[in-house]
Amino acid sequence: MRPVVLEDALTEPSERDGHAADCVLCPPLRFRFNDMAGLPGGAAVLAADADFFLMPDLAPLADGHLLLVTEAHHPSAGTFGGRMWARACVWRGRIARIYREAYGTGELVMFEHGPASPQGGGACIDHAHWHFLPGSPGVRAVVERSGPHGVPADHDSVRDRVREGRSYLLLEEGETVTLHPGEGVPSQFLRWAAATALLDDSVAHKDGSVRAWRWQETFGLPESKRSFQRTLDALRSALREDQRTDSHQ
Repeated sequence: MRPVVLEDALTEPSERDGHAADCVLCPPLRFRFNDMAGLPGGAAVLAADADFFLMPDLAPLADGHLLLVTEAHHPSAGTFGGRMWARACVWRGRIARIYREAYGTGELVMFEHGPASPQGGGACIDHAHWHFLPGSPGVRAVVERSGPHGVPADHDSVRDRVREGRSYLLLEEGETVTLHPGEGVPSQFLRWAAATALLDDSVAHKDGSVRAWRWQETFGLPESKRSFQRTLDALRSALREDQRTDSHQ
């Protein structure tokens, strides 16, 4: 199935930084891990435009876990120009609509590990990508219980943080966007926070530890692959419905 091409009113020409040959989210390595896990790669791209593509996370924390990835190589959203940031926000709105169609709620969590230096801010891949999850399970509360309190965020504050050489954590929940310090946080910290927030007593381990959150620990496992496929099926259907709604407006 070909991806749905998103159209919007932003008509400035694309900002293109090219691709990094050693980046796993750039060609030719893009989708390599999907292949390793026996998951579709390019065929699982739900939607795309000249700047971004949208697909299920290959090790989903829950059904509906999506990645919004830049087509060209950007280390983080803190390196976006104004037009790229605006386009990312258009995508965010579209994702909320398809979540509402698929899961009955337009609430969402968005998070990014924003490296200002290689592997900074808890990042394990230095290529800009935003994680999305449906609902509002309380990820920010988990983050702030662990110490890195946030401040209200916008494009300028995120860009300024990177220009100062400081990594960051970016989090949206409850329609509030906050910026948190990223120096010294563990790898995949926000995945851990989301997994902790999503956890219920029925899946808690007896020793009190939480389920695996690192993508390397779950990708390719049977339930992870089933969740990937459920997400793909549900959101393909939601995108078709959203497209039909747009065509009748």
